Amino acid sequence: MLTADLVTVRRRGDELRLLATDEDRRALIRTVASALLDEARALVGRSRDDVESALRETQDAFADDRRLTAAVGKLVRDGLQFQQSDPALSADLRRDLFQRAAQARRAGGFDRAAVIDQTAEGRGVTAAAVEETLFADRPGAQRLLAVESPSPAALADRFTLAEAQAVLLRATKVVAHVHAADAASYRHLFRSLKFLRLLPVITRGAEAHGYTIEIDGPLSLFQAGAKYGLQLALALPAVAACDAWAIEADVRWGAERRPARFRLSGHAAAGPGLQPALPDELAAFVDAFERAETGWRIDREPAVLDLPGAGLCVPDLAFERASDGARVFFELLGFWSREAVFRRIDLVRAGLPQRILFAASKTLRVSEALLDESPTAALYIFTRAIAVRAVVRHLDSLAGG
Repeated sequence: MLTADLVTVRRRGDELRLLATDEDRRALIRTVASALLDEARALVGRSRDDVESALRETQDAFADDRRLTAAVGKLVRDGLQFQQSDPALSADLRRDLFQRAAQARRAGGFDRAAVIDQTAEGRGVTAAAVEETLFADRPGAQRLLAVESPSPAALADRFTLAEAQAVLLRATKVVAHVHAADAASYRHLFRSLKFLRLLPVITRGAEAHGYTIEIDGPLSLFQAGAKYGLQLALALPAVAACDAWAIEADVRWGAERRPARFRLSGHAAAGPGLQPALPDELAAFVDAFERAETGWRIDREPAVLDLPGAGLCVPDLAFERASDGARVFFELLGFWSREAVFRRIDLVRAGLPQRILFAASKTLRVSEALLDESPTAALYIFTRAIAVRAVVRHLDSLAGG
């Protein structure tokens, strides 16, 4: 993913605009990407230091637009797969070898090859394996295993979207307007946003079947940090997978973080969007729940709950009781902002009729008592993991009996 310093923008008053990617610029992107990818493929098996040195030399050959060349280089590097070594193993090997070397020096007969051979024999490996592992935990020594970057043509096609993602890293608020031909596309988008833990505010747009999505930007949250910004940027391909889309973002740009407005629109992007999935902690809970005998079964594809005039709720799951068919929806709330919890409470108070259980981390510092007076909704606060027994107690309370 690109960083803000690699984006070419033009500022006109309060408007921030990307430099248009015309055919000449697109051709340059393809040329640079092709050269870098050819160089990287030729260096599979070499160290990261060797690969980086060669890529820098290739980039330097394109001196006309250094920022564009650096941006393409960053996208190519994102697809390079390097060997993941065991730091503890390398550290232990160095400790063993250096101790043997110190003993040899004290004895007056230090010979590096002999020390390597002794260490290898003591560990049951070859001398070559010792040499390779000795400093394998250093990033520069990691070996290039594979090149999985997009093709030059695909990289050029996605370049504008990649630049827009970098702009969103400086956003305080993002509003997206989306239109899709079928409900399945909307559900794919909503589940993708939930997978990224963004917990957007979704309302029906002015056009039929359209929706407006409001998402907090990373610079609007007190404890968001870089991780939240990355999650927000990753949401853009899911938005761009809709038939028609437009985003408006309030951003703070440049060294002085001056406020600006950023706009971008388009039609369905090439390639699929994010594949929706459950967050790790929710997936672990589902596995534990299905192993337990609770009298409830899980529906992993619950309906989107729409309260006209108030907003939408996109549950992660629904629970159905075997004895009487009672149904309770379930939503895991975001980890980024306490406001996410209060938005759902407002939706309940506005009249959301479905029975629903919300779960929120203790780190958000909210109380389960916030929904004590609601007969159809409850708030469950968990400390580290979502507990099956606690969820079942809430489900039984909401469903009655």
